[in-house]
Amino acid sequence: MDDQELKRRAHDLDVTVWVGKSGLEAVVDELDDQLSTNDLVKVKFLRAARAGSSTDEKAADLADRVNADLVDVRGHTAVLYR
Repeated sequence: MDDQELKRRAHDLDVTVWVGKSGLEAVVDELDDQLSTNDLVKVKFLRAARAGSSTDEKAADLADRVNADLVDVRGHTAVLYR
């Protein structure tokens, strides 16, 4: 599936994973479970999680940790695909 189609599908998705002050480690297992069930998941990075780095960097790191592809980052929300 190409990126345009994935972005189109992700548009109507609700955010189901929030990364907060506990960091990426706190959501890796939950995100992995969700990606096993749904191939596309939206992740929101709250202000406390972004301290010191950009949303793009955090999203790429999280995608690596769960073996997923980073489809898109808009604002502080990322879409991951597996």
